[in-house]
Amino acid sequence: MSKVFKIGDRVIYTGDGARGIILEIQENRYHVMWEDYFVSWENVESLIRDVTERK
Repeated sequence: MSKVFKIGDRVIYTGDGARGIILEIQENRYHVMWEDYFVSWENVESLIRDVTERK
């Protein structure tokens, strides 16, 4: 099963559990803004969808 994310999706980094939002997509890499406002490019393998409800 392949992971498909779109801009605006909330994700979790599998390495440390940080939460972020997808800003941009280039091939199999995702530009993510993390909860501390840091931004980075991540491979699809290092992200999972954040399905927790936000208030």
